Amino acid sequence: MSDPTPVHPLIIGTRGSELALVQATTTEQLLAEAFHGLSLRREVIRTTGDRRTDLSLSEVAKAEGTFDKGVFIKELEEALDRGDIDVAVHSLKDMPTVLEDRFAVAAVLERAPIRDVLVSRKPGGLDAIPQNGRVGTSSVRRAKQIQWLRPDLEVVDLRGNVPTRLKKAATERLYDAILLAEAGLLRLGYLQQEPLLPNSETIVGIPGLHAVRLPEEEFYPAAGQGAIALEIRATDAPSRIFCEGINHQETMIRISAEREFLRLLDGGCHTPVGVFSKLENGQLTLKARVFPDAGGEPKTGGLTGPADNPIALAAQLFNSLS
Repeated sequence: MSDPTPVHPLIIGTRGSELALVQATTTEQLLAEAFHGLSLRREVIRTTGDRRTDLSLSEVAKAEGTFDKGVFIKELEEALDRGDIDVAVHSLKDMPTVLEDRFAVAAVLERAPIRDVLVSRKPGGLDAIPQNGRVGTSSVRRAKQIQWLRPDLEVVDLRGNVPTRLKKAATERLYDAILLAEAGLLRLGYLQQEPLLPNSETIVGIPGLHAVRLPEEEFYPAAGQGAIALEIRATDAPSRIFCEGINHQETMIRISAEREFLRLLDGGCHTPVGVFSKLENGQLTLKARVFPDAGGEPKTGGLTGPADNPIALAAQLFNSLS
């Protein structure tokens, strides 16, 4: 095989949030380690989701004509189309379930923990939120699950990057608690890798905020949560070689099953469904919780099968819940 190292730099596209920049840095470090001498350049791109913080994410998608397109990826894909960037770095859970044919997810990095985290000013987690309390989130999945577990709670829309949301939780009485992804809190240093005491953590650097990591078996995460995806033009063979050189195969197997389940469900990033997977000893376990559009009790199920066919396992789980 000929040397894939390009004459020109490989251009990495990313959003400008603190978390997105950390994810881009991780990607660049892995590429530099895997391909010595590879020249890299970064392009920071402001997306629709970053620009429109005045509306809920679902309203932004409709207002901007990006429904199920992904309000955090549209401008990055446009940059790929123009050739302004070669690789777009995304939080996988922000991506639509099905990409247009001219794009492809060429790789995913090793996955971070997938749990959701309840952050509040009072310790004690979900049980400590007062009756009829208010929980902030922009995710319909989180909203449905928190109200399923605590029907008395009111969900209040919460926008902004991770530091902004934490500041609101600490200072604004509108929220008794907020919900965030563990992966982002870890990558930004707001949580220790492991809690010092079970169900008794504080947010690093923000006095007065307590955190509880919600077990995925109880509070189902989003498909792809905790994974960083590298998107390319589908026909860009050199960029594909570089991305595949840092792909984490176990993560790819898991997210393939999770996203295929969403595809069969015809669900996007605004669909109230939690789904997660585990891979152990060559066996893949896939679990899902789907909330009906009309309301009522969710359908919950799970299956285990060979890890070498994640697509088939997703189809089996979908059929079992249909």
